[in-house]
Amino acid sequence: MDQRISLVTLGAKDVPVLAAFYDALGWQRVETQDGVVAYDLIGQTLGLYPLEKLAEDIGVPVDTLGRGAVTLGYNVRDKADVAAILDRVEAAGGRVLKPAADVFWGGHHGYFADPEGHIWEVAHNPFSPLSDAGAFRWNGYG
Repeated sequence: MDQRISLVTLGAKDVPVLAAFYDALGWQRVETQDGVVAYDLIGQTLGLYPLEKLAEDIGVPVDTLGRGAVTLGYNVRDKADVAAILDRVEAAGGRVLKPAADVFWGGHHGYFADPEGHIWEVAHNPFSPLSDAGAFRWNGYG
């Protein structure tokens, strides 16, 4: 697993209010699927997602996420890489929270917690191809 973070997702109690805050900072939104707000950063993307939907997606109760719910996203080039990374995580002492599975928006992902409980998503997004160096942008590198 390369040493990088692709996507930081903030679980938001009120997505429009949180998005308005980042908009007010001068951040520019990128085109996304319904229910997601995203801002491309330098080498990463910040995503805002409803807290309840985030908990549902991971398969845990909302209170498991605590305050300031965050998942760290690690995007991969191929769908099969998701399961391979989750296997490697488990072998290293991490806990798989959601096995590799297709997602409603057309991608493929799974979730794991590191030994301290920090939650990561491993994802293949066919709409966001990685750069040659492995950098992620919401709308990909063409």
